[in-house]
Amino acid sequence: MNGMLLINKPRGWTSFDVAKKLRQIIQKSEFNTSNKKLFPVGHTGTLDPLATGLLVILLGNYTKKAPELIKLDKTYQVSIKLGETSTTGDEEGKKESVSSRIPTKTEVTTVVNQFLGQISQIPPAFSAIKINGQRAYKLARAGKEVEMKPRLVTIFKISEINYDYPILKFSAHVSSGTYIRTLAEDIGQKLGTGAYMCDLHRTKIGKFDIKDSVEMDGLSDQKIFDQLLTLA
Repeated sequence: MNGMLLINKPRGWTSFDVAKKLRQIIQKSEFNTSNKKLFPVGHTGTLDPLATGLLVILLGNYTKKAPELIKLDKTYQVSIKLGETSTTGDEEGKKESVSSRIPTKTEVTTVVNQFLGQISQIPPAFSAIKINGQRAYKLARAGKEVEMKPRLVTIFKISEINYDYPILKFSAHVSSGTYIRTLAEDIGQKLGTGAYMCDLHRTKIGKFDIKDSVEMDGLSDQKIFDQLLTLA
């Protein structure tokens, strides 16, 4: 069973949880012709547990294609809460009130559009980036100081801006490696209100679309086989 599977990751699941569940299903399947003890399963871009949406899962010998597929652009539906910051940049962290000022819609739109194009980002300490062989989030949770280096990313398009204080929503088409949590924090800093990402839903990875994905609930080996995609 070699190919790709588009999964709509539910809230609360890690990307590893999804891969593990698929491996368990395939290991016991009649479609599994691999002689490996553990059937190879990978993905092309982690989603945080609190995020939902598209995961491109790689099965069998397609796991070797991860380096090329992980570089694909991504599109997200983003929700940001203004007025507070979070220690993790999202709903999971400890919140701190920053400002009760209510920016105008014009002000918000102007600030958001300032992030279009190539920008420099400092990834969040609570991220899966490896520092000296260890995940940054593990170091951060252990109370250790984590120094993250800035990186260049590209925000290709921001659309569907919907603002009803304190919630700001928009769609963002971004390059691989872009951290939406950091984008949310940077927007809050520019506005002087503080902000954190309160919801995230990935809708596209390259040409792959969430509308073609399958749900984890009720997933079977037959459904995996029927929905398997291959590259031309």
